Amino acid sequence: MKIAIIGTRGIPNHYGGFEQFAEYLSLGLVNKDHEVWVYNSHLHPYQEKSWKGVNIIHCKDMEDKVGTAGQFFYDLNCILDARKRNFDIILQLGYTSSSVWGGLLPEKPIIITNMDGLEWKRSKFSKKVQYFLKKAEKWAINTSDHLVADSVGIQQHLKTNFNVDSTYIPYGAHVFNSPNKELLKTYKLEEHQYSILIARMEPENNIETILDGYHKSENENPFLVIGKTENEFGTYLKEKFKENNKIQFLGGIYDIEVLNNLRYYAGFYFHGHSVGGTNPSLLEAMSSGAFIVANDNIFNKSILEKEALYFLNSDDVAIILTETIEDKREHFVANNIQKIKTLYTWDKIINDYEKLFIKLAK
Repeated sequence: MKIAIIGTRGIPNHYGGFEQFAEYLSLGLVNKDHEVWVYNSHLHPYQEKSWKGVNIIHCKDMEDKVGTAGQFFYDLNCILDARKRNFDIILQLGYTSSSVWGGLLPEKPIIITNMDGLEWKRSKFSKKVQYFLKKAEKWAINTSDHLVADSVGIQQHLKTNFNVDSTYIPYGAHVFNSPNKELLKTYKLEEHQYSILIARMEPENNIETILDGYHKSENENPFLVIGKTENEFGTYLKEKFKENNKIQFLGGIYDIEVLNNLRYYAGFYFHGHSVGGTNPSLLEAMSSGAFIVANDNIFNKSILEKEALYFLNSDDVAIILTETIEDKREHFVANNIQKIKTLYTWDKIINDYEKLFIKLAK
């Protein structure tokens, strides 16, 4: 089959979860002898026309000139290009800026949309933007032939609020089997003597709540914050916590081996995401053997179940960081790794997508 993936900034991943997903899925489908095209922003640092057998199509992206609004023009350019090609399947990742152009999607291919999280709940958006995103969600549903939900919570939301069925397919992860303690020296860290979070600097990821809890706790170990801080909220966080020299903002890190080792050796891994579906970074934390502290919500609990500590506010975080609860680590870690091996392997996820594509193409 000829399969196109749109809705990301492109591969190889230099940005976030959808880009990483597109990377793994496209490679997996190519290895199953499908022809795969991934749409890349023309601003993407990788400028070749193919990557490990995946075809790359670069489209004009004005984000560098007009900011976030540029994403709408980029999505339009991707859709207009797709109209010229003879794809069997178009997998659309997310709907935030693409749904306004849904009526322009080509008629022949089967349009499958991964509905991402509850974008309209993101607190970074104004009321007007949240209203638009609610509309965008409905537009995406109306212009898609089939929907994919990456979490049980999203699947329930689609059924309850729109009475539409969807196929549940989460993301995948590889179990981490090659810890390298020497890497800790680079960051002047010691095993289990630091905490870490990896996230985009957005309010709904509860980074401020987590750092407030750390700040008020009696925990003296370093706290690593990984994620680009160039946006407004990232700048605000750095300014707010600049007096606490134990909080280290390391910026974006995309080397998976570095990230896996930092998660593996951390005392606590904090996952504050609250409005998404199955977040890829959560699965990576599980597969890395991290001792996870997660925001208490349906998305995280449907994945972690009883194998994590949970927080709702900064006081909860402070208590967790202050108490000695090492006895839970081994049990939580072992059970989470077993879940990855049985439910969230990339082979399983790629097979599930391929089965869906074949079923819908008949």
